[in-house]
Amino acid sequence: MAQQTVGMIGLGIMGSAMSYNLLRAGIRVVGYDVAPGARRAHKRAGGVPVKSVREVARRAGIVVTSLPSARALAEVAAELARSAKRHTVVVETSTLPIEAKAAARDALARRGVILLDCPLSGTGAQARAKDLLIYVSGERSAYRKIAAVLPGFTSAAFYVGPFGAGSKMKFVANLLVAIHNVAAAEAMVLGMKAGLDPAMILKVVAGGAGGSRMFQVRGPMMVKGDYSEATMKNEVWQKDMTIIGDFARGLDCPTPLFAASAPIYNAAMAMGLGKQDTGAVCKVLEEMAGKPRGKRRRS
Repeated sequence: MAQQTVGMIGLGIMGSAMSYNLLRAGIRVVGYDVAPGARRAHKRAGGVPVKSVREVARRAGIVVTSLPSARALAEVAAELARSAKRHTVVVETSTLPIEAKAAARDALARRGVILLDCPLSGTGAQARAKDLLIYVSGERSAYRKIAAVLPGFTSAAFYVGPFGAGSKMKFVANLLVAIHNVAAAEAMVLGMKAGLDPAMILKVVAGGAGGSRMFQVRGPMMVKGDYSEATMKNEVWQKDMTIIGDFARGLDCPTPLFAASAPIYNAAMAMGLGKQDTGAVCKVLEEMAGKPRGKRRRS
């Protein structure tokens, strides 16, 4: 039986992690990224690096895209619309406005290529550990075609409905991520301000009623005060925050807690933490609290 081949366009934090797990599952991954360093890393991991979107399209009937912007998606879709084989399925995993994905879908449809809207839920670290959820939306027949590949890089796949429903589900999930991340930092700083050891806070609180997935995932960073190994950079998260905010406003839906979290992320950017992990909101709140880390209050 021939080895399954999957194309990967975008080999950043998420794309490289997905490729890594697909390779471990015995799937051949033909990968492309605009950055030569990302292509070299893909080769070191056991993948097949290529130098263009066209080459990916020529070698794979299933293509996964993990892209940083609507512009990048439009450019990739335009190239796939010129070079992909008919009946190719594109698994679009990025967090982008639904309108941008719909435009890419329509451009590819003229070529006989199907694009599915399939955002991911999980951080880069979770992606590496294959602890990702994928929200698939679009043509159900195309979902059936890719279903056997999804366990190679996700822990669970959900078909959530017509095209665009995946992104809507991701916006709901990321709204919670935005709030829970700041809430975790706020709780950690309160504990430090009260003289508690941050490692003890994480150990005691994470598994209780007050814990959250963000407290578990980003709590260790907050304990160390080191956000340099970013699983989601603040500068990239700004894009997600804008998309969610615009989506909610378009529905006239109140999101007061999400709105309250936004200035903390903006402050992280203002402090020069754009390339650090979003867990760095803890550093923002520590500054606001008078740098309580390591201080002990007298009882």
